[in-house]
Amino acid sequence: MVLPVDYQDESLGTFEMAIIRFRDSNQHDRLGSLVINPGGPGVSGIEFTLNAQYIIDPDVLDRYDIVGFDPRGIGKSSPIHCLSDAQQDASFSGDSKPDNQEEFNALIEDAHTFATNCVEQTENLASFTTVNAAKDMEQLRIALGDSQLNYMGFSYGTYLGTVYAQQFPSTVGRFVLDGAINPSLSAYDQNVVQAEAFDKALTNFINNCLKRTSCSLPKTANAQFFVDFLATLAQTPLTSQDSPNRPVTQSLVITGIAAALYDNNIGWPMLRTAFEEAKDGDGTTFLQLADTYSGRNSDGTYKDNQNDANIVIDCLDWHLTRSNSDIQTHATDFETVAPVFGPFIAYSGVVCNALKDVLNIPNETDQNTVRIEKTATPVLIIGTTQDPATPYSWAKGLARYIMGSRLITLNGEGHTGYGRGSICTDTAVDIYLITGELPAKKLVCTH
Repeated sequence: MVLPVDYQDESLGTFEMAIIRFRDSNQHDRLGSLVINPGGPGVSGIEFTLNAQYIIDPDVLDRYDIVGFDPRGIGKSSPIHCLSDAQQDASFSGDSKPDNQEEFNALIEDAHTFATNCVEQTENLASFTTVNAAKDMEQLRIALGDSQLNYMGFSYGTYLGTVYAQQFPSTVGRFVLDGAINPSLSAYDQNVVQAEAFDKALTNFINNCLKRTSCSLPKTANAQFFVDFLATLAQTPLTSQDSPNRPVTQSLVITGIAAALYDNNIGWPMLRTAFEEAKDGDGTTFLQLADTYSGRNSDGTYKDNQNDANIVIDCLDWHLTRSNSDIQTHATDFETVAPVFGPFIAYSGVVCNALKDVLNIPNETDQNTVRIEKTATPVLIIGTTQDPATPYSWAKGLARYIMGSRLITLNGEGHTGYGRGSICTDTAVDIYLITGELPAKKLVCTH
C-alpha cells in the first residue's frame, strides 16, 4: 500500500506499507476486518498476524478477517536502519549503567553515534512517528472498505490505537487495548513507574521461587542480592556454553531477567534455571533469554530492525525535555524506587537527546493531556495487575483518558492479558468483538 511519507508535506514522496490478511477457512457471518498490532514499538505486525491462529480465539477468527501491517519504519515498511548486527551485539552487551563520569561520557558518545547512523541510513527519519502511523491506519481502514476500524493493540499498540482514536474518533469501531500506555504521563514518569513495576515483578519471582524446594536463590534473596549479583558481573561476566566467545555481561543479564518477567509461565522457570547455572559462572540461559528478547539469531544476525525502530519511534513520540545533566542528576531517584532495574532504565533518555540534537527537534512537552471525550464505539482496555512492562496504573490512567471506555482488571503476573490463560478475560473480549457488548463495569478476572 503506497502512502505519503508526510501528510503535511507530500513533496517528500511516498513509502510502501506492508500488509497481510488472514481469513479462516471456517469463516461465516463476516463482521469485517480486525486490525491487530503487537506493539514494541518495532515489532512486525506481519509476523504477528502469521500467528493469528495462536493469538486470537477461534470464535473471533470465524467472524473477522485478521489484518496485520508493519507500521512505517518497521519490518518491511520502509524500515529504520541504524546499527549493523555487530554494532547491535556491542550495544546490547555494552555498559548501560554508567558508574562514573567517564562511563557516562562514553554513553553519550555512543548515543550520538547511534543517532548519526540512523539519520545517515534512513531517509525522512523524523516522519516515523505514531501520529503518522495512525494516519496510515486510517488509510488502511478506507482501503479495507470498513466503515469503522476494528482494532486490537497490545502494549505499545495501545498507544497507536489511542492516537488513532484522538484523530479519528468517529471511525473507532470495536477497540481492544491490552497492556496500556498512559499518554498523559511524561517520559520521565513512565520510566520511573516502569522501573518500579519491573522490580516488583522481580520480588514476586523471588517470593515464588523461595517457596520451591528446588529454588537456586539463597533464602535471604532480596533486591540487594540482585544488585550485588549484577555488580559482580560488571567486573566478571558469565560465560555461555552456546557462545563461548560472547561474554554474558551485566547488561545482557538484566535484559534476560526483564525478558523472563514478561511471562511467569515460561519465563520464570527459565530464570530459575539461569540462576542455578550462574552459580558455576554459566550464563547460557541468561543469554538465551536476552537474545530472544532482542531478536538475535544463533548465527549472529538479527531477525529484523525492531531494536533500531523501537528506540527511534519511542524518542520521536515522547519529546524528552530533560538534559543529559538532568538525567544524570535524577538517576538516584530511579535507584531509590527500583534498586535493581532503576539504574539501567534511568539513562534511557540519553539516546533520545542525541536524536533530538541530530534532527533539530525543539523542546516540547512530552505529555498529552487532552482526553478523548467521545468515540463512536466504547473502547475496551485490559490491565494486568503485576504487568512489569506496562504497569497496571497505566491501564487505569488510560481508562480515565478515554472517556466512556471500559476497563478489565486481570489479577496476575506477566505482560498483557488476552490469551494468557484467563477464561474470564478472553470471554469478555471475545463477546465484545463479536457482539459489541461491553463487560460489566469494574470486571476483575484471575488466571
